[in-house]
Amino acid sequence: MHTTDVHGALFSHDFIENGPARGALSRVYAFVCRERERYPDALVLLDGGDVLQGQPTAYYYNFVETQSPHLVADVMNHMRYDALCIGNHDLEMGHAVYDRFVSQCRFPVLAANLVDEHTGKPYFKPYTVLERQGVRIAVLGLITSAIPHWVPKDQWRGMAVQDMVDAASRWVAYIQEHERPDVLVGLFHSGWDGGIVTEAFSENVSCRIAHEVDGLDVICYGHDHQKHVEVVTNKVGRKVYCVGLWSLATSVSVIDVTLHYAEGRLTGKKIRARIQNVMYETDPAVYEFERKYADASALIASYVNQRIGCFERAIHSQDAYFGSSAFIDLIHDMQLKISGADVSFAAPLTFDTVIHKGDIYIRDMFHLYKYENMICVLALRGSEIKGILEMSYGLWTDRMQTPEDHIMKMAPLLDHGRRLGFVNLAFNFDSAAGIRYTVDVTRPEGERIQIESMSDGRPFHPDTVYQVVTNSYRAYGGGELFTRGAGLDHDELQRRILRISEKDIRYHFIEYIRRREHVRAEAMGHWRFVPEEWADEACRRDRAILFGNYESNDDETHCGKDC
Repeated sequence: MHTTDVHGALFSHDFIENGPARGALSRVYAFVCRERERYPDALVLLDGGDVLQGQPTAYYYNFVETQSPHLVADVMNHMRYDALCIGNHDLEMGHAVYDRFVSQCRFPVLAANLVDEHTGKPYFKPYTVLERQGVRIAVLGLITSAIPHWVPKDQWRGMAVQDMVDAASRWVAYIQEHERPDVLVGLFHSGWDGGIVTEAFSENVSCRIAHEVDGLDVICYGHDHQKHVEVVTNKVGRKVYCVGLWSLATSVSVIDVTLHYAEGRLTGKKIRARIQNVMYETDPAVYEFERKYADASALIASYVNQRIGCFERAIHSQDAYFGSSAFIDLIHDMQLKISGADVSFAAPLTFDTVIHKGDIYIRDMFHLYKYENMICVLALRGSEIKGILEMSYGLWTDRMQTPEDHIMKMAPLLDHGRRLGFVNLAFNFDSAAGIRYTVDVTRPEGERIQIESMSDGRPFHPDTVYQVVTNSYRAYGGGELFTRGAGLDHDELQRRILRISEKDIRYHFIEYIRRREHVRAEAMGHWRFVPEEWADEACRRDRAILFGNYESNDDETHCGKDC
């Protein structure tokens, strides 16, 4: 059995939404308990990583309550996990967090392609061998090779990241020769296929490994949050059973393996793979689990329910796609004030969310800023800033050739004329602040951005070097805006980094709002789509397609008795 991308979803209560959660390890636990009764000596439970980021359950024990045992480790020990493959968001938490977590896990944490940068030996365990009813089951852990291009080096200092496909080939051969397992399982934190592909790395390679690396019987993978079951016939004609899952502990993969022996020799394998939805699990074991951790749950609730200030109007992430918006400009303002930089880059990290007017609590900061990125300041030329914007708006907007054309680059139509969303990932739709510019949607990609001046009226020059503030994911190459967009290779981009914050952006936002107390977030009005007679109407049409009819009745200036 396999879970992945749990992202701190331990309980049936969502601490961000302050309501019921879709998925929870408590529900997984109830299902696993029943399966253990059926197969008391024959069950293996694995996790594919990204457990330490997402819900405040993880954040609180990562950064606030750091002296007691880590709740996630305690929960997974209680559930009797047999192995976990570290994920990219686990590494983002930094050594202090994941070294503590790993030290408390009573099961091996795996990653064969993360090696000591001096010795070349695996930093984590590369694999583990489990035994059930005399059957030897080897589990090989591998993590996406994109780590150096997403995560600040200090967060994984002392390690080097090897190519995932090459590492799979070497370690499968090693395990076969030295361990002679009856079953060999790949436990991968890398999606099925696609994602970001550059000359330096490919993000999602589980499909490729299934086809190219002989010896694996089963691949349990994650990272892309996609539910998927497929039987691959590999390059020598053997079948590999592959399962990927949704995130947030909404489902569990179940792989049944039947082995046939004759005179002590393995003669055949029969494998079946399926996905079990646990979102509606109501077994009493769910509530027994949550009662066990009631004290920890109360501590987390007390933390996230701390009032930190008051918003005088609501802010909506969907506004960010259609022009200068209060939602993104609040992030810009915070980044510029904290860093003292000239220019800020930021994107909406949640497709469609709202922070309502009135009292603001720590839990609201998980809506405002989804990830635990750091604040980075870099030195970039004006021409490189323009290149970043050209690429960003190219991901985001279509070229309009008539007034009736779409302005947004949207995914194909679904039933009833609705669309799933954008073609590309919205968390790569960066706008900039500190400058004034227009986006001409009638021009081809690469020719849309006209930067008029700095926001204070000073001239903007292509050859001038400016201090630019952004998040650490972007500064280290995530989304390729600062590499491909700016025309910088990865090594040069790292040389441009001037400073990086010690605390994550969400921490700085909490302090920023506490200091201001009353926040009236407003759009800066520093950029716009042109020609406006085309763009304004196209934005209205496409907004209705993407989000339905939009009306905000939540923007009046009233904050309640405490304001």
